[in-house]
Amino acid sequence: MTIDEIKASDRAILTPADVAPVLQCNPQGIRDAARRHPEWLGFPVVCIGNRVKIPREPFLAYWTGKA
Repeated sequence: MTIDEIKASDRAILTPADVAPVLQCNPQGIRDAARRHPEWLGFPVVCIGNRVKIPREPFLAYWTGKA
């Protein structure tokens, strides 16, 4: 997804695959960081089993510098 698509979305939760193009990184890198060092990401993540969920609004706040 692009940042404009994320802004226009009504989804409350994003996946690493959704935000990876915006961050210009590999989704697996986001998953690994979320499990090992979530504080390195700068935005909140929720790990449930092998799933990583990213709340949309806090991610947008991080991206726009309003976090």
